[in-house]
Amino acid sequence: MTSIDIQLLVEAAEQAARDGNLSTSAFENLRHWLTASEYGKFVPGIMEHIQSQRWQELDDAFWKVLEFGTGGRRGRMYPFGSNTINERTIGESVQGLANYVKSQFDSEHLKCAIAYDTRHRSREFAELCSGIMVANGFQVFLLDDYRATPQLSFLVRQKQCHCGVMVTASHNPPSDNAVKVYWQTGGQILPPHDAAIIHEVMENVKEIEAGDFQSALEDGKISICTEEIDAAFASTIVSLSQDGPRDLKLVYSPLHGVGGNVIPPILQASGFEDVFLFPEHSNPDPDFTNVNGHVSNPENLEVYEPVIEFARQQSADVVIVTDPDADRLGCAAPVSLNADAQWKVFNGNQLCALLGAYRLESLQQAGQITKDSFQLTTLVTTRLLERIGDGFGVTTRGDLLVGFKWIAGAIDEGGPEHFVYGTEESHGFMISDYCRDKDGAVACMMLAELAAKLKTEGKTLHDYLESLYWQFGYHQESLKTIYMEGSEGMRRMTRLMDRLRQSMPKTLGGIKVSQKRDYLTHTLTDCEGKESDLHGPTGNLIFFDLEEEGNYVAIRPSGTEPKVKIYLFTYQPAEMLADIDLTRSGMRTRMEALEADLQAIVDSIE
Repeated sequence: MTSIDIQLLVEAAEQAARDGNLSTSAFENLRHWLTASEYGKFVPGIMEHIQSQRWQELDDAFWKVLEFGTGGRRGRMYPFGSNTINERTIGESVQGLANYVKSQFDSEHLKCAIAYDTRHRSREFAELCSGIMVANGFQVFLLDDYRATPQLSFLVRQKQCHCGVMVTASHNPPSDNAVKVYWQTGGQILPPHDAAIIHEVMENVKEIEAGDFQSALEDGKISICTEEIDAAFASTIVSLSQDGPRDLKLVYSPLHGVGGNVIPPILQASGFEDVFLFPEHSNPDPDFTNVNGHVSNPENLEVYEPVIEFARQQSADVVIVTDPDADRLGCAAPVSLNADAQWKVFNGNQLCALLGAYRLESLQQAGQITKDSFQLTTLVTTRLLERIGDGFGVTTRGDLLVGFKWIAGAIDEGGPEHFVYGTEESHGFMISDYCRDKDGAVACMMLAELAAKLKTEGKTLHDYLESLYWQFGYHQESLKTIYMEGSEGMRRMTRLMDRLRQSMPKTLGGIKVSQKRDYLTHTLTDCEGKESDLHGPTGNLIFFDLEEEGNYVAIRPSGTEPKVKIYLFTYQPAEMLADIDLTRSGMRTRMEALEADLQAIVDSIE
């Protein structure tokens, strides 16, 4: 294609920007892809879009440069575009990682761990990543089959790699994929490394060095270690199991993801023999064909419906699901031991408390809690966990931002030998130090142990949760997600957060707002408008604390998806509890009122 042809395409795009069909930022990124030689292979596809005047697709693909969020670089796949996942953006990310790691460990023999899940193009991207790392002088250790994200973290630590790459978009829709980037700790990239890698990608990556995968494999520069890591990973998790009853009939669904290769063998090795794999979700399927809504997210209630029906037919005691890369757990159970009992799904905060209480109880019985023991959680996770920790004499650090990388990163601050439990409300759980990421496998094992123990006592998981409420106070939390797709959606999210920073509602849900906490500006504003300094992490997160203790809301834009998340927290102290059912109903009504007021604020943003 001649320079004149390119110039005509640029002029057409510029005119579209003047006409309001392309945002300014999309035009600038698009022009760069048209004129820079390293993007030459993508020009024909871009030309076809311009000639067809597919401006909205071009705007969505180019309006920004896809960033590293709470879980890495994640987004919708498209053949080209700075704001999508494609061969170039994956390649730039990994080349930038390679450049930065080489600058940090210049004299060492460099090693990189790579794994991938069941998504569209995951294997292709894993081969691309492997070829790039080999071309940059790295020895690659590859899990050469669909495997769980925590196994990649485990692999980094086992092989003492300098970095790792996991090709997965976790629970996102089938249209998405991603790379999660890991540091030598086995945890996801944290500051200052994340910003430095982004700078490397943005400023210095022009050409991508990529070797042939098959040739590198034959030359021994790529080492396949799937069976070795499978065995070591399973053995390590089973070694963390607690003695106790194993009389439990369990139905497990991997939701068409990698978990079917990982979870059942570990459950069986830890003594659970009655494990039924839900057949409709058992096969790896990137389209999540048999999952309601085709989004395999343990937070979505509809994914459980057919699994629960199957569990009823099997007279099972509990249902466990994991998301596509098997790093998060979901659970449903009957409310009583009666054969015709109603089944209910636990939300993420309830599971955080259930597994946290079981973990601390088990450690206490084993005499393994010390004055230095600590657990970790995030700002938007239930405070029930902290109150449980206080009951066991365990310190809780709960001021972390959303994203498990912050939990993993805080382990070293308190000392790995003292770390007992890490969790966040989006169904992530971690114990011990074998990996530095949330792990659905160990969470499944813990939950099975707890359910079996309760069964011998004539109790259910729901009974156990209510006992925690009676002891530590009633907590009810909810999450409302508002999607804002595309470039205009992102601009609307920005306007929403700006509005909330500039003003504070006097009441929410009929309760007076006592203060606002803004973790981006580190500002605490009381109801009279007086400002003071707010200590804590820096993130785009705003809280409104209500006058009644333990009742508050939080709002933040997602770091990985085009949506705003609104977190609702209600609380009734234990000494004020008389009737849990009545309190539950009252808190549900309160949350509905809170949600309605916040939705009205969102709707007012044009």
